[in-house]
Amino acid sequence: MSDDTTKGTAGFIFEMGVLKRSARTGWWFTGNKHPESVAEHSFRVGIIGSVLAMMEGADPARVSLMCLFHDSQETRVGDIPHIGRRYLRAAPNGEVTADQVSNAHPAIRTGVQSAVDEYEAGETPEAVVARDADKLECLVQAVEYREQGYTLTQNWIDTSLASLKTPSAKALAEAALSMPSLEWQQNYLR
Repeated sequence: MSDDTTKGTAGFIFEMGVLKRSARTGWWFTGNKHPESVAEHSFRVGIIGSVLAMMEGADPARVSLMCLFHDSQETRVGDIPHIGRRYLRAAPNGEVTADQVSNAHPAIRTGVQSAVDEYEAGETPEAVVARDADKLECLVQAVEYREQGYTLTQNWIDTSLASLKTPSAKALAEAALSMPSLEWQQNYLR
């Protein structure tokens, strides 16, 4: 591997670290001054995507890869809330990704770009599952924020629920809406 692509790949890794410090700004509309980071969101999207892929018979590894990189462009364009997208025109995610990986190792350029392009096209079963994972994570986060006292989360719940495509995502959403977020602990507290 040439020194230039090694440094380019290392630079990409450092850039992805910015997502740990980038807030999911849409939650500010609920009054939450310190919402989750984009990295925190992407982590759970990856977990949910893996679970949904297993339930739906899709490739969990491919879904996880798409979930991991689905918001990686926000290091360059920020997290634009849906209301802001009405007024701002960011470059397409695939174009941003191409710039992000342009100096990386060729395998990184190809691998990351193909994951982002597949997610953006939304046509394969894996991309459909990955997109459901993103929406389901938003719904789950809204439920958790509602439990923490942020009462203005219903719109996030409703729009996320309405956008789900797969039977597994719909079933998990209904389950998440019917239980407290810490109910899972009850089995271990006995």
